[in-house]
Amino acid sequence: MIKSSIKRVSVAALLTALASGTAFADAKIGAIFDLTGGLNIYGIQQNNALQLAVEEINAKGGVLGKPVEVVTYDAQSELSKYTQYTNTAILRDKIDVLFAGLTSSSREAIRPIVRKAKVPYFYSSLYEGGACDKQTFVTGSSASQQMSKLITWGLKKYGPKIYIMAPDYNFGTISAHWIHEFAKANGGEVVGEDFLALTVTDYAPILQKIQAAKPDFVVALPVGANQTGFLEQFAAAGLKDSIGIVSTNYGSGNQQVVVSPEAGKGIIANQGYFMQVENPENEEFVQKWHAKFGSEVPIVSGAVDVWNAVHLWAIAANKVGSVDNDKVIEGLEKGISFDAPNGKVSIDPKSHHLNQNIYIAEGNTSHGFNIIETYKSVPAVFENETCDLVANPGQAGHYVPGQ
Repeated sequence: MIKSSIKRVSVAALLTALASGTAFADAKIGAIFDLTGGLNIYGIQQNNALQLAVEEINAKGGVLGKPVEVVTYDAQSELSKYTQYTNTAILRDKIDVLFAGLTSSSREAIRPIVRKAKVPYFYSSLYEGGACDKQTFVTGSSASQQMSKLITWGLKKYGPKIYIMAPDYNFGTISAHWIHEFAKANGGEVVGEDFLALTVTDYAPILQKIQAAKPDFVVALPVGANQTGFLEQFAAAGLKDSIGIVSTNYGSGNQQVVVSPEAGKGIIANQGYFMQVENPENEEFVQKWHAKFGSEVPIVSGAVDVWNAVHLWAIAANKVGSVDNDKVIEGLEKGISFDAPNGKVSIDPKSHHLNQNIYIAEGNTSHGFNIIETYKSVPAVFENETCDLVANPGQAGHYVPGQ
C-alpha cells in the first residue's frame, strides 16, 4: 500500500517539478531550537518532535516522493543566534521552510527575515497572541484561545473574584489583559494583580496581598525555575485550602515534575495538549516517542505543536505538488487539517493560527495530570478577528489587544 501511494505522489510531483525546473530538488527543513542553555528543557523536546515527524513522513514516502532533509541549529538560548541562524538557513542552506523558536522575542527576531525571503515559518509554542504575518504560521495556542475557556471555567468552579500573578513582560501583561476581558464578560472581577521579575524567589509579600484580597482563585503564570517556588510557597502557606489556582502554562515545561506532590495536587492547567489525551493518534505518538527517546520525561505541549507543524507543512506541499514558497502558503491557506495527538487541528486561512482542542487538567499526586474538561476545535479568538492575511497579504505585525 505504501509503495503504490509513493508512486502516485512521485509521478505528480515529477510533472510539477519538471515544469518548474526543480525536478531533483529535495525538500529541506531548517530547525532552530534551544538545544543548550536555560531553555533547552523546551528546545530539546521541540527538536525531538521535529526529527520524529520527519522520520515518519520519510517512511511514508517523504514530500513529493523524496526524503525530507533537515538542517539543525542550536540557538543556545541566545536571541542573537536566532537572527544569525535564520539568515544562514535561508541564504546558505536554501531551506524551503523554517521551524524555530520558543520565546516571543525569538519569533519577533525571525519574522522580518522570513517575510523578506518569503519563506514559510512555523512558530510552535503557546504564547501571548497577536502575531500576524503572511509567512508565519502559529501552531501553539494563543492566550485568548486558552483564557476564553480557563477563566469561564474558573468562575463557575471557584467564584467571581480573581487574583493575577504573572511575569513582568509581554506574556504576563497580555495574558492579564485577557483575564480582565473574560472576567468582565462573565461576571467576574479582578481583585488584585502582581507582575513580577523572573528573578523573584521570595513570595511572602505577594502571598500576604493575596490573603488580604481574598480571591476565589489565582491565575498563576510562573515562568522559569525560580517562579515554580511560588507554587510551593502558596501550598506551604495553606492557601490551597480556600483559594483555587489555575494556569495556562503550568506543565508546559514539565513544572509538575519538580514541584512536590502536595504543591502540585489540584493545580488546574489549561493547554492544547497533555500526554493523558485519549485518542488513537496520541497513543501511537506516545509509543513512538517512548521507543525513540525513552519514557523518563513527560512530553510537553510544545513538542506536539512542532509535530503538528511539520505534518501540516508536508500535507500542504504534497497537496499542491511543490515546495515553492508561495504555492505552499497558498495550500496552507486552503484550511489544511490533520488528525493530531491532541485531536483534529486545522489552519485558519486568515490568521494562520490553529483551530484546536483546548484541555483543562488537574494536577495529581503522581507528578502528572488528569484531564477534566475538553473543548473541541477552539479558534484563536483575537487573532481571527485581527488578521485577514487572505484579503490583506501585506498585513504584518504583532498586535496587542486594546491598542
